[in-house]
Amino acid sequence: MLLTRKIEFSASHTCWNPALSEAENQAAYGADANRHGHGHNYSLEVTLEGEPDAVTGMVVDLKAVKAILEREVMEPMDHRHLNLEVPPFDRVVPTTENLAVEIWRRLEGQFGAGPAKLRAVRLYETEDLFVEYEGR
Repeated sequence: MLLTRKIEFSASHTCWNPALSEAENQAAYGADANRHGHGHNYSLEVTLEGEPDAVTGMVVDLKAVKAILEREVMEPMDHRHLNLEVPPFDRVVPTTENLAVEIWRRLEGQFGAGPAKLRAVRLYETEDLFVEYEGR
């Protein structure tokens, strides 16, 4: 059974790779290569996989899931400039793809020993653009 929890957070970032020239950054990232940054209202869907408990009928305690998402995603990322305030984005370009991988990394260990395992992270940067990551 799959269970998905959704949260929303706001963060700013700039897509700029110091290993590339200004022209190469503009070609790769377009308007997102603005050195001052820009913001997004991200929507994150975290999908867990497991079997419902015979006693509770639940795959996982949803209060525990909410607490993990608050601690691992909301507290460090909400209303932050990702490049300046959230490692590893001081050295990794915070594209939506890289952000989804980092969120997976932060959550994977939280669900490995429990009744539900992390199945997918879906991160919407805009209403019509998202990345889905299922680990490696």
